[in-house]
Amino acid sequence: MKWRRHSHSYLAFFCLLVGVWPTLVFGQEFSSSSFKVLDPVFWPAGYSSASSYQLFGNLSPLAVATSTATGSYGLSAGFLYFPLVTTPVVSATAADAAVALTWTAASGYLGWTVSGYNVGQSTTAGGPYTYSASLGNVTSSTRTGLTNGTAYYFVIRAEDVFGNSVATSSEVSATPAAAGGGGGGGGGGGGGSIAAGVSLSGRAYPLSRITVLKDGQIAVTTIVGPDAKFAVTLNGLSTGSYLFAVYGEDSRGQRSDLFTFPLYVTSGVSAQISGIFLTPTIGVDKEEVKLGDNLAIFGQTANDSNVLIAVNSEEEIFLRTQADSQGTYLYNFDTSVLVRGGHSAKARASVAGLASGFSGLVGFRVGNSTKLAERGSCTGRADLNADCRVNLVDFSIAAYWYKRQLNEEFKSRESKFLSGDGRVDLVDFSIMAYYWTG
Repeated sequence: MKWRRHSHSYLAFFCLLVGVWPTLVFGQEFSSSSFKVLDPVFWPAGYSSASSYQLFGNLSPLAVATSTATGSYGLSAGFLYFPLVTTPVVSATAADAAVALTWTAASGYLGWTVSGYNVGQSTTAGGPYTYSASLGNVTSSTRTGLTNGTAYYFVIRAEDVFGNSVATSSEVSATPAAAGGGGGGGGGGGGGSIAAGVSLSGRAYPLSRITVLKDGQIAVTTIVGPDAKFAVTLNGLSTGSYLFAVYGEDSRGQRSDLFTFPLYVTSGVSAQISGIFLTPTIGVDKEEVKLGDNLAIFGQTANDSNVLIAVNSEEEIFLRTQADSQGTYLYNFDTSVLVRGGHSAKARASVAGLASGFSGLVGFRVGNSTKLAERGSCTGRADLNADCRVNLVDFSIAAYWYKRQLNEEFKSRESKFLSGDGRVDLVDFSIMAYYWTG
């Protein structure tokens, strides 16, 4: 931003924001008795303040705007187009005078790239945290030199290439303990012996059902609370590596994408996986829509979430709506901005500082007539969990039985849905790839 003699309107607007009239300065800087700004660069997600002024950074117009430029140039301005980053999901496992942390990689959209992470640590729930130096682009860290019997609280911050914090995980906790003394994980932990287990917590859809898979097998199902939060614990685990997965089912029977998290579990130690945010479900009311008619895009997510819908076209179009108290969202999209042909849409949600990833794609066509969408019957082939979709849930189920002897229950499913040769091998995965719906 450069301040010049002809920029009186910009100066007036700035003074209106800060509520104070500084001495008029002509040049490349502006100042008053309490502050000075030199060639200002706006940093993401923040503002400056003092007792006598506030400075707010605005990167583009408050409302959606597009340019009229022709050729290879274009402009997408406004809050809907700001870069987005998913929040890491973190696990904490206690050890002797240490806590092992692992987390999922944060994904950036619309031009934001996650280049590293750092760890915030505190002995008080909610902080304040002492942050480590940048760890680089890694997804694990062991914090050592801790005091056994003391509860520690951690958050993970994702950073951009300049070292700016662009996303912060939910808090996870663990209590270090000497070998044989039992470590605590989840809810602040504590001393004493704790059975080996894993606690999973996060957000889904209010009063819906979630399912937790352990190595491709259903381990437990539970009902989500009215605030869209859930917490579930799996106990009695033996030492070893596990692949945990979670999916939710909304009020219409639509299922979320599968969230997966690999974890090594140590006997006698409890681990916590915190900050899971299942992707929204998404559907459309028409298989084909007449150009210029409205298309209803809907689904369910955590209640009162901000929902961003991305419509795939020649240029990606972004729509924003608000989920209601039941987590239901709806956007009536005017298709006059699209061209005839096939399109798709996906959605992500954010609430309370957490952001989900994008959902799977839902497809539709724009043409000369309208055809309402119907819930078709399942083809059956490769659909191992009978949800009318072939996706990572089915892949995870099959992967567990890869090169293993099948039990009687899965033998019947393998015979019905896969090759029917009594084993799971590359032939079965090829069948799944052919019928893949995502």
